[in-house]
Amino acid sequence: MAAGLTLSNKQKQHLKSLAHSLKPVVLLGANGLTEGVMAEIELALNHHELIKVKVPEEDREVREQVYATILAHTQAYRVQVVGKILTLYKPSPEGKIQLPRR
Repeated sequence: MAAGLTLSNKQKQHLKSLAHSLKPVVLLGANGLTEGVMAEIELALNHHELIKVKVPEEDREVREQVYATILAHTQAYRVQVVGKILTLYKPSPEGKIQLPRR
């Protein structure tokens, strides 16, 4: 995970509440997880810190593999998965989102 840190339940709850009103900013298409899609995810994370990614894959195991690849590549935190939507958090140098203390 990012910088070897983990999120406490309190921090996850805070991020979930912030993410509630967000729409997915990246949607995987028919080509799946391409370099272009990964670049788009990185760009969105750097700009927003907290994003949702929609993975319209029907097979749950394949979806989990896609999530794992995204997390490994971006070094972001997995906040939650609801249906086919992955919520990611990665702090930026500007520190836009203030997390509560553990």
